[in-house]
Amino acid sequence: MTIPSSLTHLLLPLFLLLRLLLLSLQWRTSSSAIIMSLKNHRTAHPSRTPTLRANQTTCPIFSGTWVRDDSLPLYQYTCPFIDPEYNCQMYGRPDSGYLKYRWKPLNCELPRFNGVEFLERMKGKSVMFVGDSLGKNQWESLACLIYADAPQTQTQMARGDPLSTLKFLDYGVTISFYKARYLVDIDVVQGRRVLQLDDISGNGNAWREADVLSFNTGHWWSHTGSLQEWDVMESGGSYYQDMDRGVAMERALRTWVKWVDANIDRTRTGVYFLAISPTHYNPAEWSAGATAIATAKNCYGETVPMSGTAYPGEYLEQMRVVDEVLKDMHNPAYLLDITMLSALRKDGHPSIYSGELNQQQRAHPDRYADCSHWCLPGLPDTWNQLFYTALFY
Repeated sequence: MTIPSSLTHLLLPLFLLLRLLLLSLQWRTSSSAIIMSLKNHRTAHPSRTPTLRANQTTCPIFSGTWVRDDSLPLYQYTCPFIDPEYNCQMYGRPDSGYLKYRWKPLNCELPRFNGVEFLERMKGKSVMFVGDSLGKNQWESLACLIYADAPQTQTQMARGDPLSTLKFLDYGVTISFYKARYLVDIDVVQGRRVLQLDDISGNGNAWREADVLSFNTGHWWSHTGSLQEWDVMESGGSYYQDMDRGVAMERALRTWVKWVDANIDRTRTGVYFLAISPTHYNPAEWSAGATAIATAKNCYGETVPMSGTAYPGEYLEQMRVVDEVLKDMHNPAYLLDITMLSALRKDGHPSIYSGELNQQQRAHPDRYADCSHWCLPGLPDTWNQLFYTALFY
């Protein structure tokens, strides 16, 4: 049957309209199916990747400010795991305001540390801190943070050199500290201590089985004379009485990178690196005015953090070395980039309130104040809050 042309002109627009409606319905059905599929995928397979990663532009957790928080600290100086050198309240620090500051990233809030959750999530596993006394500072902080939330759990502490271990027996969780100030090996050859810039196998044997590894190094690379732990360095088969310390540190870190890439199964073991912890021996970096600079010799007497988001001091050369080396890792370690936020805490050091100092030394803060380590409770608790965030969120 032939449709009259007049009727065709009437039906054609109607046909096109119906086709558009059908296409729209199909698109909406397909789109809804995709959205539901994504929702179901997210529900069925929750991501174990931290939601507050440092490389996310939505919330760079290492950029922010310090804000007052009277609910802090999360534990007291009576925690049984604090060494005397970090226990400022026990050894006479008269102020406590420095304990009342919380790190606030610019665009988000960090999750509050939960020691019971830490134990439950790490059940049957081990965490090892490897490095110098700043790593030890962080290890003792973590021990106290966990213990404060789970005081009834049985613990077993074994302190040694180079390895100290704390076990939370009810959960099968072990957190330990392995002293390796340069990370690479130091061997004794013909009575001389040789810093092996190309060899880390001796130390590395103690690290292989940990489920989470957190490394640090830095401060000891600048020590000279009686404070350095070595007599000569060896690299590339040659011995050196000394060399540029930045170059030496970089060679050692590249040895560490090769060892991690070759020996650590990253599907099983998490690897973290604590950025360079700053010192506060030069008041000119934070004091305003000639009078303040003339009267202050170091961090002694500092009781409040710096305001703002940036520290006016110089960018640490050691931090540049760390940045460059981590970029070259096959599977880069997670950098706990605590340098800037710690630089703002000129108030957080033991100063003269360290159990390592005698009364005569405490009487001379210009010579003996410790402006390198950190009080516990104190700043390393924030390092561990960031560590906790990176592990679980």
